Amino acid sequence: MITLLDYGAGNVRSVINAIESLGETVNVVTSGEDILAAEKLVFPGVGAFGNMMRILREKKYIEPLTTYLRADRPFLGICLGLQVLFDYSQEASDVRGLGFIAGAVKRFAIDLSVPHIGWNGLNFKQSSRIFAGLQENEKFYFVHSYHVVSDDPGVVLTTTDYGCEFVSSIQKGNVIATQFHPEKSGRAGLRLLQNFLESTAEAVRPAQSASQTTLAKRIIACLDVRSNDQGDLVVTKGDRYDVRENGHVRNLGQPVELARRYYQEGADEITFLNITGFRDFPLEDMPMLEILRQTSRNVFVPLTIGGGIRDYTDKDGRHYTALEVAAEYFRSGADKVSIGSDAVLIAEAYLETGHRTGLSAVEEIARVYGNQAVVVSIDPRRVYVRSPEEVAHAVIPTTLPGPDGEGYCWYQCTVKGGREGRDLDAVTLAQVCEKLGAGEILLNCIDRDGTNLGFDIELINAVAAAVSIPVIASSGAGKVEHFHEVFTATAAESALAAGIFHRREIPIGDVKKYLADNQVEIRR
Repeated sequence: MITLLDYGAGNVRSVINAIESLGETVNVVTSGEDILAAEKLVFPGVGAFGNMMRILREKKYIEPLTTYLRADRPFLGICLGLQVLFDYSQEASDVRGLGFIAGAVKRFAIDLSVPHIGWNGLNFKQSSRIFAGLQENEKFYFVHSYHVVSDDPGVVLTTTDYGCEFVSSIQKGNVIATQFHPEKSGRAGLRLLQNFLESTAEAVRPAQSASQTTLAKRIIACLDVRSNDQGDLVVTKGDRYDVRENGHVRNLGQPVELARRYYQEGADEITFLNITGFRDFPLEDMPMLEILRQTSRNVFVPLTIGGGIRDYTDKDGRHYTALEVAAEYFRSGADKVSIGSDAVLIAEAYLETGHRTGLSAVEEIARVYGNQAVVVSIDPRRVYVRSPEEVAHAVIPTTLPGPDGEGYCWYQCTVKGGREGRDLDAVTLAQVCEKLGAGEILLNCIDRDGTNLGFDIELINAVAAAVSIPVIASSGAGKVEHFHEVFTATAAESALAAGIFHRREIPIGDVKKYLADNQVEIRR
C-alpha cells in the first residue's frame, strides 16, 4: 500500500495511475494520521508554493509530515514535493517551507525561456537505488520556473543544465525528491518509480557520455476532438479550420485510442483541443473529463486540454468559474490547460484599462496552479499592409508578398474557431498573456492550417522574440523537413502536428529519427 499526499491542487491522477500500473494500491491521505501511518509516502506537489503551504497548514498536515520526514521513513516528493522540503521559496518569500533541508527555492535567472518545460537529462552526483536499470542519458519531463538551492551538497542526487546547473533531485536517507515528474516521463519515469516502490534495488550510479544535459525539442501530437453528426466524440482535422468534408465531420479515429498510439510511438506530449461546445452539461458530466481519465491510465507523458476553460452556466442554472473548470480537468488527468478565444477577450480588457483584475481565467489558474499550467492558444491570420504605418499593430516585413505585392503584414487574432477577427495582433496578445501569468504559447496559423506547406516561420520568430516563455509551433507541417526547419530557423521549443500523424502520412518516429540524424536534440 502506497500513501499519496494529495493537498488538493494539480494533477495527481497521473501519479495514482502510474503507481497502480506498477501493481500497487494507493491510499489517499485524508488526515494527519494517514501520513503517520504510511509505509511509503508519495507527495506530488503541483502548483504555487504559497498556495500549497497554506493548504497544508489548513489541513493540519505540516506537523505529521515533518515528523514522518525526521523519522527517515520512505518518502518520494515530486516537483513542489521537492521544494516544500526547503526553508523558503522566492515564489512566496514570506511563507516558510518545512525546513527539512537547509536552503532555498529560487526562480531561474537565465536568458532562456522560463518556465523550463520539456525533457532534459540528469547529471548523476551519487548512487541511488532509484537509478537501477536506467539506460545511459535518458530524459525526464520537467515543468517549473523555480529550482532548489541546497546548503548541503551532500544531499544532491542529480543536477540538470538549463542556462545554469541546478539541483534536479535530492536524497537524504530514505527521503528522495525530484524536480522532474517520473509519472510523466514515460518508461524511464515508470522504472524510477518502480525502484522507489520496491525498495530492494541496489544503489547504482549510471554512466554518462555527455558532460552537460540538453533540453530536447518536443514533438506534440494534437487531437482536435468534437462530436460528429451522430453525437459520438471523434478526432477530426480541419482545413483552415473547416472540419467538414462532403457535409460530414471528418472522423480520423477515437481520442483515447489515438492518444495511446502516439504515446507508444514516442510523442513527447499529447494535446486535446475540444472544439465542440458542451456548455449545457453539468461540469462533472463533461465528456472530455472521461477522455482524460481513460487516457491518463495508459499514457505517461504530459496531457494538455483546451477548449471550454471559461466561466459558464449549465442547463440547470448552476454557474462554474473557469478556475473550477480547470480544477476538474486537472483532477481528471490534465497537466496543462489551454485558453484560446477567452484569452483574446482578457487581453482586450487589460489593454483597455492597463490594469490586471486578478480575476481573469489566466490570472486565477496561474495563481493557484502555477504559470506552467496555463497555455494560451493563439489563432491568427495574416493581414497584408504596404507599410508599418498603416496600422497600430506589430507589423513585420515578409518574404511572402501579399496579393497586391505588399511587403509587410501583421497577424490578426481571431475568436470563435477563426470565424471572427479582432483588432488585436498575435504579438501583443502573447505579451499581455505572459504578463498575466501564462507559461506557454501555442501558436497556430489559420493560413497554414491543413496546407502541409510548413510552419509560418515569420510568425513564430515574431512572437518568440517578443516573449520569454516557451512557444509551441503549430499549423502547416507536411514533411519531416518542416520540423527540422522550425527548430533550426526559430526559437520554438516544440512543434505540434495533427493530420499528418492521424493519417499516418508521417510517423512520429520518422520525425524524431530525421531530427536526430540532423543534430537536433530529441528524446529517443
